[in-house]
Amino acid sequence: MSDLQIRHLGREEISIAIEWAAAEGWNPGLRDAACFAIPDAKGFFVGEIDGEPVATVSCVNYDDRFAFLGFYIVRAGFRGRGHGLRIWNAAIAHAGSRVIGLDGVVAQQDNYRKSGFQLAYANIRYSGAVVTPPPHADLVALDAIPFALVEADDATVFPAPRAAFLRAWISTPGHVGRALMRDNKLAAWGVIRTCRTGRKIGPLVADDRAAADAIVQALLASPGSSEIVLDIPAVNREAIALAESLGLKPTFETARMYTGPVPSLRLDRVFGVTSFELG
Repeated sequence: MSDLQIRHLGREEISIAIEWAAAEGWNPGLRDAACFAIPDAKGFFVGEIDGEPVATVSCVNYDDRFAFLGFYIVRAGFRGRGHGLRIWNAAIAHAGSRVIGLDGVVAQQDNYRKSGFQLAYANIRYSGAVVTPPPHADLVALDAIPFALVEADDATVFPAPRAAFLRAWISTPGHVGRALMRDNKLAAWGVIRTCRTGRKIGPLVADDRAAADAIVQALLASPGSSEIVLDIPAVNREAIALAESLGLKPTFETARMYTGPVPSLRLDRVFGVTSFELG
């Protein structure tokens, strides 16, 4: 059997992992690749046999303390040969001493535990077609808000700084962002993007359900498919109630796991996860 050669994916090659994720039914955004390449230029890996890609994984180092793992895929026909473990170990090594997070398939939790991951909570994907409501009158474009406000608010819900990624996520063509201000403070904000099927809302961050609902209304009013996806921490009951009020149904679940202490985050403010692949 030919040996597996592991190397970094270049920025222009990250689409390989995106396409494989689409084939697995993960429904990535149409413009995810350019944004995902920003936080860590060496965070994406491919395993090749005789120059043919057979496995991918990402482990994006956000800072010197936190990394996030995703895109762990071995092509059908090459599974069960140890290729997955080898590229997995390369990704883990890339993170060094950092705490690593991931959103893994629930059935693989035991395998992740063998690598030191422990369950923190579940994320649940809600999907469905929604009727576009009238937009909330008080909302503004997200890129009209001072970026420092968005960055500071994001720090309450994400374990590491990701300013460059957020700037790209907000400004990428086809991504629409909205924000709600209350008493000169950022009360809620979110981004919607077109995916292979429908549109995903994420991140969706809000002080309360009413503010989150206002953002959703504004995002849904933007042009695009009425098929919507929201990925929600199961511990946020208000977020689940919001999804159910929109008529969305649970369609998929992941296990959010970490290799070290669970980050202290305001999950009560997370009404939509940015991405299962990058956290």
